[in-house]
Amino acid sequence: MMSFYELAKNRYSERYFDPRPVEQEKIDRILEAGRMSPTACNYQPQRVYVIQSEEALKKARRIRVSHFNAPLMMLVCYDIETAWRNPRDRLYDNYCSGEQDATIVAATMMYEAEELCVHSVWLRGFDSREIAEVFDLPDNHVPVMMFAMGYPSDTSKPSPWHFLRKPLDETVTVL
Repeated sequence: MMSFYELAKNRYSERYFDPRPVEQEKIDRILEAGRMSPTACNYQPQRVYVIQSEEALKKARRIRVSHFNAPLMMLVCYDIETAWRNPRDRLYDNYCSGEQDATIVAATMMYEAEELCVHSVWLRGFDSREIAEVFDLPDNHVPVMMFAMGYPSDTSKPSPWHFLRKPLDETVTVL
């Protein structure tokens, strides 16, 4: 079994998907991993929409051009009425943890997918209002990101950008 470090090191953003569908058992396990993710005060404000019907995929492809023909997509949102708020934060008025929580959930699901040999790519180049309208989301569900997922094609390979990593001394400060 691969360690988490190896899993994180080897995972890359997939851009060449095979058209075969992801099995429901794997989808369920990916969603369950997201459900187990930590959230602020364990309020669990994440709301995940599984986009897998041909009709839903067509809608997603109209909104998000770079979907890489993935057979499955996840739209990760948060419920603004459920998310934890910090009224004591002096920099951010009544700070809301929703985007942070949804991001943790999405990353956890992507790593679980990778462990199951299901590749993914993070997608954010969309208009949140358009996503909410097209998928008829409740007003309190705020879109954070989508990820396309599926099995890699025969031509799958990491982007050259995948291997570019800044040294720790550029991103970490020890106090």
